[in-house]
Amino acid sequence: MTLRFGYGTNGFANHRLEDALEVIAELGYAGVALTLDHHHLDPFAEDLPRRVRQVSARLERLGLGVVVETGARYLLDPRRKHQPTLLSDDPGRRVDFLNRAVWIAAELGADCVSFWSGIRPSEVDEEVAWRRLLEGVGAVLREAGGRGVRLALEPEPGMLVQHLSEALRLREELGSPELLGITLDVGHCVAVEPVSAADCVHRAGALLFNVQLDDMRTGVHEHLEFGEGELDLAGTLRALTEIGYQGLAAVELPRHSHAAPVVARRCLRALRAALPWSTEVDHPWLVEAERSVRADPASIRTAFPAVGRRVGRGALRPETDPDGLIHGTVDDLARARLLTVLGAVLPPEALADEVAELYGYGDDAERRGVLRALHLLPPAVAETGRKLVEDALRTNDLRLVAAALGPFAERHLDAHTWRHGVLKCLFTGVPLAAVAGLRGRVDAELVRMVTDYVAEREAAGREVPADAESILQEAR
Repeated sequence: MTLRFGYGTNGFANHRLEDALEVIAELGYAGVALTLDHHHLDPFAEDLPRRVRQVSARLERLGLGVVVETGARYLLDPRRKHQPTLLSDDPGRRVDFLNRAVWIAAELGADCVSFWSGIRPSEVDEEVAWRRLLEGVGAVLREAGGRGVRLALEPEPGMLVQHLSEALRLREELGSPELLGITLDVGHCVAVEPVSAADCVHRAGALLFNVQLDDMRTGVHEHLEFGEGELDLAGTLRALTEIGYQGLAAVELPRHSHAAPVVARRCLRALRAALPWSTEVDHPWLVEAERSVRADPASIRTAFPAVGRRVGRGALRPETDPDGLIHGTVDDLARARLLTVLGAVLPPEALADEVAELYGYGDDAERRGVLRALHLLPPAVAETGRKLVEDALRTNDLRLVAAALGPFAERHLDAHTWRHGVLKCLFTGVPLAAVAGLRGRVDAELVRMVTDYVAEREAAGREVPADAESILQEAR
């Protein structure tokens, strides 16, 4: 899979918002983390609806995804940083602000609204603060539920919720609402978490709605450029790909606005260099093809077949996966990047039709590229995606079968079809490492099917694949 990198507008504080969006798009980012502030889409402006329409149109024209961030320092109180919070004696202005952010997010089609708990006032004990937080988040959830907007709670060093475990606890105490997930700042993980950022990514898993990218040092809450702190950037990005993360991963450098365009360019270069696959995929032709698809979605019809010839066809991890069955190939990834751009600029129905045609008229390599990108596309494509996966599983092409059983199949394929897909891997020799989420979906019926398969192999005096034995051992 590919990752959708974005950049935070709080790192472009010296730019007009319109100019910041233009620069971020020109550099090659796929989205923005938009911090609502007095100079960047003021949520209390009298002409707010008009401004929101303008920003929405610009985002659409530039092909940028968006997350709404709510960490402005002096927006609510010009004298007290970040006040009031959800923990204050009177949190009303904070709740009103977050509700306004929800409305803005709905109008922009944002991935989510990201927020934090606030610092516990010294005169308020922890039990009272926690109760206030539950009440405040509950109030915002009611607004979010009415508009279908997701909320993402960010653990922040020094705040009441500063660890991932506390954010997960809060969600559980609220009844595990579907619209409440996690924002994870990977630098914060370095600063305060007892485990690595990659481990935090895996622990958050499907609850990860939003990611902020920056570097930090242990025990120090200071946002740094990549390479200036202790973050394992490559390992963190690999973890995001391993869980099939679909949201934005946006650079968070709020104190680097004085050199924003230069810093943003350096950061994107560092991110692409740290991606867990061959750097061959970061090809000038691909960058230009992405720009073309943003400007003219129909251009993907000529770019898609040309990918292999332009960027190469080798395995992403040739040392451990020479055939590209598990992690895919360079051209798989490049096609996934093009489809991610397409998903940001086409309306759902048109996107579903385009994806179906790219698969239906494509050769095996193009079909693989579609299959490996399905989990990156909007939910409206899910029904089309299921049909394409089912078609691929009817073939005897090992690469198609392997690509079909990625993160999309883990989430959207019914149990019967998925089980038979796993069994087909055993029959054809596709390694089960290619099956996303295998451990979490193994059930009694699959164990029965594999047991019968093993018995048949043994009765015929044939070798039993190690993958089959591993499923049975897990079940014992």
